[in-house]
Amino acid sequence: MRDGLGRLLGERARLRWLHQILGGALLMPYFLLASVGVGSAAGGANALSSLPLSLAAYAAALPLTAVTGVYGLVRPLSVTVVRAMCAVPGERLAEGPARTWAARGRASAWWTLHLGVGALVSGMTLAVPPMAVVLLVLPFVSGLREVRLGFGWFGTGVETYTAPLLGIGLLAALTVCAAAAGELLARLAPVLLGPTAADRLAAAEERAADLAVRNRLARELHDAVGHALSAVTLQAAAARRMLERDPEFVREALAAIEDTTRRTVGELDAVLGLLREGDPARPDGVTAPAPTLAADLDGLLARTRAAGTTVTAHQDPGPVEDWHRLPEITSREAYRIVQEGLSNALRHGAGPVDLRILVRAGHDTAPRELEITMTNPPGPEAREPRTTGGRGLRGSAERAALLGGSVEAGPHEDRWRLRAVLPLAGGDR
Repeated sequence: MRDGLGRLLGERARLRWLHQILGGALLMPYFLLASVGVGSAAGGANALSSLPLSLAAYAAALPLTAVTGVYGLVRPLSVTVVRAMCAVPGERLAEGPARTWAARGRASAWWTLHLGVGALVSGMTLAVPPMAVVLLVLPFVSGLREVRLGFGWFGTGVETYTAPLLGIGLLAALTVCAAAAGELLARLAPVLLGPTAADRLAAAEERAADLAVRNRLARELHDAVGHALSAVTLQAAAARRMLERDPEFVREALAAIEDTTRRTVGELDAVLGLLREGDPARPDGVTAPAPTLAADLDGLLARTRAAGTTVTAHQDPGPVEDWHRLPEITSREAYRIVQEGLSNALRHGAGPVDLRILVRAGHDTAPRELEITMTNPPGPEAREPRTTGGRGLRGSAERAALLGGSVEAGPHEDRWRLRAVLPLAGGDR
């Protein structure tokens, strides 16, 4: 009993009833426009004063409603109202304007149904309560028994003892009709306002684009900050050990730390510039250039050596003759891959690093390739198992994959080797 009353008079039922009354209010402009046409067709009669003409105007208003329902913004408007008033889960409804004609047609059908049903329920809501009140007080007001009230069956023929029952029945019927109409609209909303295949595809593409941006941000921050933190940590540890014995070494280590952190700030600016071009926070709207293999490799090697690690570099530009003629995107991603390899050598290696970078000429249909090979002795096994890490190598593999290349990392002939191959099919910059 309580559940039944809750479905008829609970908060959800009341909101759905209000939703239908809102639909009736939205139909009024269409209805008034249609009533003018119907009245003119009926010889200038007032369509609002005649029930048949009013019904004809109502029928004529529905096609006008359907036409305007095709407008793309009708769907997000309807979805917002349905979420707020019809207790329909948001994930079952579409986001954004209707993009295809199929989606527009479904939104138009919903718009027409909502306004059409809402007009009927609104009319009943306006008419039935006054009738019910008259019937409820009819036994107590003798003057009403002598008055013929609008429709012929509400007159002196109604027995006094049955009038209140009839009034209560009218109110109950109105409540049941409103609740049933609200339930019908709530069930049809996901069907007519739910996402189409095009909406699902657009949402999937948006999620994929957002995930790609987040992954790119993670890669850039990891590579830009991770190497600097590794170098600074080693430099600070060495300075602490030599604090009493070699003040000159400590001064050099502190200078190296200062230079590393200063350059890292610049790299962070470059990272943000890649993701948010024309950052308004910069007065000139220009972001710092991202580091590249051609312009910044020597500084990267110098900072790594300042941390106490010996790095031997062999560079052979090959057919391009000059690193500056590499495609810019390849030079940028290659720098990050080298940076990640050096960071791993600082954190986990135990000896000198051998770095070889060369451009191999293509043959037949094979394109030219930029090959990066980095080897170093593996460090001693950690006493405690590592619970983090591996993101840098995954990021390097993703960078190479975006260019059509590959990255391999693992033990090789008693050493740890990182090997990356990046195609240069795009030619010189």
